[in-house]
Amino acid sequence: MKAQVKTIEGGVARDIELPVMFKEEYRPDLIKKAVLALQSTRRQPHGTYPYAGICSSAVGWGSGRGASHVPRIKNGSRAAKVPQAKGGREAHPPVVAKVLEKQINQKEKQKAFRSAIAASVQEDLVRGRGHLFDGSVPVVFEDKFETLDRTRDVISALTAAGVFQDVERAKESRKVRAGRGKMRGRRYKQRKSLLIVTAGQPMRSARNLAGVDAVTVDQLNVEHLAPGMQAGRLTVWTESALARLEGK
Repeated sequence: MKAQVKTIEGGVARDIELPVMFKEEYRPDLIKKAVLALQSTRRQPHGTYPYAGICSSAVGWGSGRGASHVPRIKNGSRAAKVPQAKGGREAHPPVVAKVLEKQINQKEKQKAFRSAIAASVQEDLVRGRGHLFDGSVPVVFEDKFETLDRTRDVISALTAAGVFQDVERAKESRKVRAGRGKMRGRRYKQRKSLLIVTAGQPMRSARNLAGVDAVTVDQLNVEHLAPGMQAGRLTVWTESALARLEGK
């Protein structure tokens, strides 16, 4: 499988052979499993105080009073400690000992990663995610693209390559979240746009573009390639990044 290497002015520098993992079988089931396993590592354990609801003076009255044998607060008759009583403990509260992290086999994880990379060059999957672009995928730039240190230069290169319209699509999608999350530090929702993969350092000049994620090959994971467990993200590579990917 071949791809054209584009210059930052929009021309074609040469053709290159893509790494063999771009021919991997598309496995949406493994991709979903790998993304869920990755997301589960970010879940924060939470639970109640172990003695919540049972630190009480309540004791049962015993037999002979015509009342149930539930613990009752001293100097009163209100029941406590038991989950069926009003003001009693919670029956099955969350505990910090619960295992939240989902497991995935190493070979499944590797195959899911290769499958997500292969999905990024299937045009029907990329357009199915809603991405807008002209030409073919993948989009591969010459290494000079990594040296661009101004956002306006990155915009010019992406426009010349026919993919900047996807960034504009993501920018227009920004809206206020419906729900309590708007008060918890996540006020806005926005669509994902391009994924820019470089070899050396992540492109700082692209980090302010709407919906764009800029990572290196070493940082790349299956969630970058399949946000929301849906593969086929529009991805921009540099020539050195592809060379380094082949060695992984």
